[in-house]
Amino acid sequence: MSTWQIRPLAHEEVERVGAALSLARLDQGNGFYLVAWDEADEPAGHARLALTDPPELQDVLVRESHRRRGIGSALTEAAEREALARGFDRLRVTVSVENEPAQALYLDRGYVDAGVAPRRVSGTIMIRTGPIEVDDTLLTWEKELS
Repeated sequence: MSTWQIRPLAHEEVERVGAALSLARLDQGNGFYLVAWDEADEPAGHARLALTDPPELQDVLVRESHRRRGIGSALTEAAEREALARGFDRLRVTVSVENEPAQALYLDRGYVDAGVAPRRVSGTIMIRTGPIEVDDTLLTWEKELS
């Protein structure tokens, strides 16, 4: 089993992490990225914790070469700890209706339907790396933290 360390993204690591993983929400000022580093001190994955009310887990991404090793679960757990440490009692996530692996991850971690109607997103969205075209339906789930 591989080992990794999870820590908040430091300013001096942005270029290195950005070259390996998209940091699509980097310039949104209401949160921060947590980065999982592998045994070779390379970025293996990241998750963004938006400090909104309620806080939201965003941009969970694991490099293809590092998938199926529990890194997504570890990043999600780290975000949950960070939210709890900041006094929040729940964490919310939106997930595509078509992203079954992500849905399985969140269900395994105890996330449930937040009672928000599915939201259709389509058109051009601007992210840090440029425009992307989207056509998706998003589910909103949340977990009570303790």
